[in-house]
Amino acid sequence: MRVIVLGGAGDMGSRAVRDLVEQPDVEALAIADSDEAKAHALATSVGSPKMSVVKVDANDHDALVQAITPYDVVASAVGPFYKYEGKCAAAAIDAGRAYVSICDDYDGAQAALALDDRARQRGVSVLTGMGWTPGLSNILARKGVEELESVDEINVAWGGSASDSEGFAVILHTLHIFTGVVPSFQNGRLIDVPAGSGKERVRFPLPVGEINVFHLGHPEPVTLPRTYTSVRTVTLKGGLSENFLNALSIAMNKLHLTSTPDKRDTIARLVKSLLPVLSKVGKPAQPCSAIRVDVKGMKNGKRAQVTYGAADHMNTLTGVPLAIGALMLGRGAITQRGVIAPEACVPPAQFISELAKRGIRIFSGDRLADTVA
Repeated sequence: MRVIVLGGAGDMGSRAVRDLVEQPDVEALAIADSDEAKAHALATSVGSPKMSVVKVDANDHDALVQAITPYDVVASAVGPFYKYEGKCAAAAIDAGRAYVSICDDYDGAQAALALDDRARQRGVSVLTGMGWTPGLSNILARKGVEELESVDEINVAWGGSASDSEGFAVILHTLHIFTGVVPSFQNGRLIDVPAGSGKERVRFPLPVGEINVFHLGHPEPVTLPRTYTSVRTVTLKGGLSENFLNALSIAMNKLHLTSTPDKRDTIARLVKSLLPVLSKVGKPAQPCSAIRVDVKGMKNGKRAQVTYGAADHMNTLTGVPLAIGALMLGRGAITQRGVIAPEACVPPAQFISELAKRGIRIFSGDRLADTVA
């Protein structure tokens, strides 16, 4: 198969590139990025004859379609996704090519879902949100649903250190999800809740441990209820290990410093320049990221809960699922057409097996101490 990775020179995309290039059935792999020099540096460091570099601009639809057309699968790590998911997915659809992304913005996911009819008409599979959260989180939610007889609540939480990634798109994403109101699925309907509200202390797999988390703007409350229509509650909360950065993000939201894309761009550039200093304040001994998924319902006539989690570096938790999703599309393991989320098409056992091959462990139980078989 021939694969093109949009944003392939970035923190998350480069991890997917390094995974894909090792797969025997990937015969050609393009690093597509606006930063051509950075893409060439990555290609040189990997040193594979399979690889090529393509300069792309996600804002130029026709040129993006032209760049995509020679490939079988498009894997997108172009963030922030509130700006680019709709654009990249539309280009893949118009090129007639399978598409997978790590879209982690709720409005980016909504933009992709709005293209469902267009994708179906072209016979194209668009797998949106196949990263860490969403992605890994959705598939662990599906595993929990399959463990129980009925499910009425799914709670997703993520935690991580700001020093686990310093990408500009990650900073923009963090500012975006802490801004305004964000979707949460409660009492059987999608509602808006204030970003940064609902503070809760959640325990993640080590070395992340306990972190304060808040309602933030991710796609899980948007997509999971579409797949599991009997579920009454789907929440997404997240937070940074450096708690002062959570407080700073909430304060900037209250002061309306991040209320528009232009304002977020300005603040993100400032944060990017200060991050080497800021990230040292409250920096954990082992910077890491984690996910926790709690699924609640009934089993054997009684209330029951199953819990799954994982911890690793952010680029691994995000980039590896993107690579696995691209491989599944290229190998024909995903056959649904239209715009789909991971829980609708990715079998948990197969996915967890692929993670294990790459050294990523999934934990289960309230203490998150037992490896999933």
